[in-house]
Amino acid sequence: MEVEDGAELCFPQLNTSCRKPTFMWSDVVLLQIVLYFVSVLTVALNLLIIISISHFRQLHTNTNTLLLSLAVSDFFVGLVVLPGETLRQTGCWFLGDLMCSLYKYVSFIIATTAVENIVLISVDRYVAICDPLHYPTRVTERRVKLCVCLCWLGSFFYYSLFFKDDLTEPGRYNSCYGQCVFVISYIAGIVDLVVTFITPVTVIIVLYMRVFVVAVSQARAMRSHITAVTLQRSVTVTTKSELKAARTLGGVVAVFLLCFCPYYCVSLAGDTALNGSSAAFVLYLYYFNSCLNPLIYALFYPWFRKTVKLIVTLKILQPGSREANVL
Repeated sequence: MEVEDGAELCFPQLNTSCRKPTFMWSDVVLLQIVLYFVSVLTVALNLLIIISISHFRQLHTNTNTLLLSLAVSDFFVGLVVLPGETLRQTGCWFLGDLMCSLYKYVSFIIATTAVENIVLISVDRYVAICDPLHYPTRVTERRVKLCVCLCWLGSFFYYSLFFKDDLTEPGRYNSCYGQCVFVISYIAGIVDLVVTFITPVTVIIVLYMRVFVVAVSQARAMRSHITAVTLQRSVTVTTKSELKAARTLGGVVAVFLLCFCPYYCVSLAGDTALNGSSAAFVLYLYYFNSCLNPLIYALFYPWFRKTVKLIVTLKILQPGSREANVL
């Protein structure tokens, strides 16, 4: 693809070079500052979770193993995916066609693995609350680690088939040099929509609704055994507990859907559904969920605040710090 003489090119020495994106300089700088800030925040929050769960022995539980896997995937979203997407959307792609294909492959693996980890966490909480007597035998350390490994390996295998042609022939969809585009056929997009969005979201909603129903029924059963003298006080406390559970579960599902639904709706509607800036926004919103996940799943745990203090003050470097009481 040749360009007009005098046009500002990504690679002026090449006639097949792409034109540089036409943005206002101030808009590009502001967007890059915001995106890199979100990227750094995502890396920092998830790194704190990774260090906390990996270092302190009290946090070596099955549930926290799933949180660790989620934090690792979200960490790489902030470290690799968001900076790469910022470069791809706001400037020329200077890393070549092969790196473009690898970036697309890795970014899809990381983002999808984060969704799968959330599903695993939902299953873990469902068994723990709805079938607590069988939780120790059904959710074992070996099974949890196996599920985490299958989660990552499954994503690698799935997207190896998905991007087979792109990986074997890098740059096949780029119209000019200096471009990195994502091209997915309509049928492949529908399959990906079902596998990575509709199915996980359905599982998460069904499990969390079941958890909420069981939690409310248990609270009511406990309330029915309270003596008449303390009945009014217990009703107030239980009502607050039910509302808090509803807000927490509703918040988890709502934030997840808020970040993921727009992206997949646009993918289903096609490239013409939104203009370039709007399409970029829903993509950034999709990745922003990785910044919210550590806040939703870890920031409100008391142990997280304790471990952050120990990490920031470098007390984890002291002998015996792994055995510290953080619960």
